[in-house]
Amino acid sequence: MQKSRLVLWGVSGLAGITIIGVIGYMVIEGWTLLDSLYMTVMTITTVGYGEVNPLTSGGRIFSIFLMVSGVGAALYALTGIVAYVMEGNLETTWEKRRMKNKIAELKGHFILCGLGRVGEEIARTFNEEGVPFVAIDNRPECIEQAEQAGYLCLAGDATNDDILKEAGIERARGLVAAVGADSDNTYITLSARVLRPDLFIEARASSEEAEIKLKRAGADRIVLPYSIGARRMAMLALRPAVVDFIDTITYGRGREMQLENIIVSNNSALVGQTAGEARTKAVITILAIQRKSGRLIPNPADEEIIEEGDRLIIIGTSKRLTELEEARREK
Repeated sequence: MQKSRLVLWGVSGLAGITIIGVIGYMVIEGWTLLDSLYMTVMTITTVGYGEVNPLTSGGRIFSIFLMVSGVGAALYALTGIVAYVMEGNLETTWEKRRMKNKIAELKGHFILCGLGRVGEEIARTFNEEGVPFVAIDNRPECIEQAEQAGYLCLAGDATNDDILKEAGIERARGLVAAVGADSDNTYITLSARVLRPDLFIEARASSEEAEIKLKRAGADRIVLPYSIGARRMAMLALRPAVVDFIDTITYGRGREMQLENIIVSNNSALVGQTAGEARTKAVITILAIQRKSGRLIPNPADEEIIEEGDRLIIIGTSKRLTELEEARREK
């Protein structure tokens, strides 16, 4: 039995006996509410200051009952509270409250549903990239590991709308459904799409059939881990140097060159510039431009105009990328 439940039962029992004591003295002795409450508390705590008023025989018998039951309830509640504090539950409760407060302050974060093998790698990558996120899982051992890693997390079922709201889905940048079961990922996608029609949703699938259902449910991107793993193994066999290069600029620790995608906002200084001008000013390499319509322009010519809503896929040093981010806000 959970210690928190013991404390709740003990305090509830003590409160109930106190109420019975007050009512009993008022009915049996005809005392006022204050006198009855004073006598009840004095009897339960065994202070023994003396009776408020002389007791009748019925009042004395009632007091005996109140002494035995009240002292027992008080000891039970005190034992539960001591055990709760000694086992660190109080600290855990405060820590969970602090975590919920931090989650409530998040904005522009990701919601990661599922902390299995795939979810754990996603969480580690988010953490290394400095991306704010909230992880959701209903397995205590996964939540414990996430808390030890310093992640913000919630224990619960990610298919529940209330849990998604608690994770801040109204303020989130995107959601990643990485639960092991395709049915759960489909349900999570449906729930998230209803709560936030404009939210970016990425979902994990284990089969092509599940991929089709997830698209219908509203997922923007669907990933098949086994298929991606197989393609990666094939590419490592065929073009190992290419894979190593991509891994270095994408995942390498302390990497100087970075691969990034940037969405051109309406107040960006890049709007109206050509790809050549952007390359010269920011000293970056524009690998591709994805138009707002979805059309992809690989290796764009220098004359290609950058428009609002375009997504630029670029490679450059971290310093240059930072400068480019700052330039986007100037205008």
